[in-house]
Amino acid sequence: MIDLNHIDDLARRLSSLVPPSMRESREELQQNFKAVLQSGLSRLDLVTREEFDVQRAVLLRTREKLDALQQQVQALEAQRAASPLPPQAH
Repeated sequence: MIDLNHIDDLARRLSSLVPPSMRESREELQQNFKAVLQSGLSRLDLVTREEFDVQRAVLLRTREKLDALQQQVQALEAQRAASPLPPQAH
């Protein structure tokens, strides 16, 4: 979800850059700027900061689990190398 307050603020700043001769249509320009910004941003694949933080936490937990599993595999491989299995008879 895009924060509309930021879009409103940006639209106001853009409309303040309009030359004085066009100031009478400033409100209309501000609304047009806002509509263009909303349209452009809605086409982007954006996530909220909260969603990003949640996914980051999930990724960190997954990384920790993967590291722990890698250590377990290394320990098991070292254990197996230290005590090889006797040959099996066919």
